[in-house]
Amino acid sequence: MPKSERTAAILVAAGRGLRAGTGGPKQYRTIGGQTVIFRAMQPFSSHPQVFAVQPVLNPDDTAMFNAAVSELRYQPPANGGATRQASVHAGLEALAGEKPDIVLIHDAARPFVSAGLISRAIEAAGRTGAAIPAIAVADTIKLVDANGNVEATPERARLRIAQTPQAFRFDVILDAHRRAAREGHSDFTDDAALAEWAGLTVATFEGDLANMKLTTPEDFVREEARLAAQLGDIRSGTGYDVHAFGDGDHLMICGVRVPHSRGFLAHSDGDVGLHALVDAILGALADGDIGSHFPPSDIKWKGAASDKFLKYAVDRVENRPPARHHARAHRRDRGAGRLARRGQGDHQRAARIYRPRGRHRRHRERHHPPALGHQRLEPVT
Repeated sequence: MPKSERTAAILVAAGRGLRAGTGGPKQYRTIGGQTVIFRAMQPFSSHPQVFAVQPVLNPDDTAMFNAAVSELRYQPPANGGATRQASVHAGLEALAGEKPDIVLIHDAARPFVSAGLISRAIEAAGRTGAAIPAIAVADTIKLVDANGNVEATPERARLRIAQTPQAFRFDVILDAHRRAAREGHSDFTDDAALAEWAGLTVATFEGDLANMKLTTPEDFVREEARLAAQLGDIRSGTGYDVHAFGDGDHLMICGVRVPHSRGFLAHSDGDVGLHALVDAILGALADGDIGSHFPPSDIKWKGAASDKFLKYAVDRVENRPPARHHARAHRRDRGAGRLARRGQGDHQRAARIYRPRGRHRRHRERHHPPALGHQRLEPVT
């Protein structure tokens, strides 16, 4: 395809998605932590060969759309019509002033389109003028009559499942849509069918099994499970640390030296925030606790800066086989509640230090001296 050719994309997102169940239009629901429409639009907005992305919306959805895709680049949205065909036509007319050479037409209900598929669509349109992604049919297909009786069994080797983005020479598909509108044909379910009706030869190129359309509630459940499976090994660790106040002129909290009339009683610098985080990271690795790696009996850790402990824990994560880890740290200090109440500055308030109370505090004081190596961690794997 000549480099001078310009490619635009239309994202069809005006539907209501009623078959997907309750929860509003399916393109604005969340799947895998992101909205469906963001996932469907982002690969086009970031593709180096696509200069313009034209969304087509129901005007009632404008606020949801703006919130979902604010980080992406796109043309001012066009208003959709009563049918998918009318919505695509509106998108084509909105792009006419940009004079693209090729247009890709994609359904927002297909959130797993890849950059590779987009590139194949652009290449196929430049080579053939009209092309759609297609995948082979694995199951045997039956034609049935109005009573559900089988009439015929089509040859499976010739059947394909059509996907989007469907790719066309812009002027050709715009003319076909205008002609269909003039002649009152409004029942085409995709742009390839309209192009066939207009006399165009529509080629196919390799589709993508992952590029499936979300239609029913079961589709959402299936794809959520697929995305979760891709995360691999997920581990969680929870850490906490306890130090009493003693003599001193500052407190170390999350690496910040905070001037104060007291200090922490600790073997190292007593940074409860970093100690709790290190404990959590080691717990996510099922690798003991901070005291087992930096025992208070070892003189070399006397007064040590806790960021050394944190770097050590992070290095252990990086040296493990690939996995995803989540760490949650709790920082608790006896007597530190007084610090927060006195309002000793933003660092103290932001640290959100809590004081153990009652039975828990008495247990800690009885069984664990206020030093570095007494944390207990329960890793959850």
